[in-house]
Amino acid sequence: MALFGRDARSERRGTPFDFLIIGLGNPGKEYARTRHNVGEEVIALLAKRCDVALKAGRDKAMIAEVTIAKHRCVLAFPLTYMNLSGQSVGALTRRYGVADPAQIIVVHDELDLPPAQVRVKVGGGLAGNNGLRSITQHLKTQDYLRVRIGIGKPASKEHGAQHVLSRLGKAEREELDVAVQIAADAVEVIVGEGPDAAMRQFNSR
Repeated sequence: MALFGRDARSERRGTPFDFLIIGLGNPGKEYARTRHNVGEEVIALLAKRCDVALKAGRDKAMIAEVTIAKHRCVLAFPLTYMNLSGQSVGALTRRYGVADPAQIIVVHDELDLPPAQVRVKVGGGLAGNNGLRSITQHLKTQDYLRVRIGIGKPASKEHGAQHVLSRLGKAEREELDVAVQIAADAVEVIVGEGPDAAMRQFNSR
C-alpha cells in the first residue's frame, strides 16, 4: 500500500498516534515572536493547555505526546529552518505511524490572509510558503490539513523576508496573540470534531 506516495513503512512499534500537529517557524531566539513563527506559538500554547513541556526529540524537532479530545496526538515544532521543515515532518510521520495525510495538521503563517485572520483548509496549494513546499516534497502529497494564520502582504515582494521576520508593533502583536489562541482552538476542534466542523466554525469569522 502506498503511503504519501511511498511504501508504507513505519518505524514505530506499538499503537500508532492519531494526529501529528506541526507548527512551522524558524528555530532561535532571534526569530521568536515574529510573523513567521506563529505556528510555533500555537504548538507552545497547545502544550501549555495540556500541561506538558516540549522536549527535543530525535527527529530534528521539539515534541510532546499529548491527548486532545481523547485522541493521541504529537505536538511538534521542527528545529530545522522553515524551508527544510519536511525533513522533520517526514521522519515524525514514520516514527509515529501516521498513515493518512488527514492525520497531519500544519499550523503556519499565511501572506494571502489579512493580519490575524484564522482559516482551516484541507489540502490545496502552497501559497508561496517554503515550509509547506518542503513538507509536500517529503510526504509526496499536499492533502494534509492546514490551520492558516494571516499576516498580510508586504508593500512589495522585495520586502517579503523583512515582513515575515521583523518584530511587530504592539497593536499587531496583540492581534496575533488573539489569533494564536483561535488557531489553537481550531486545532482542538479538528481533532475532536473533524475538519468540516472546524471550517464551519472558524472560516465564517
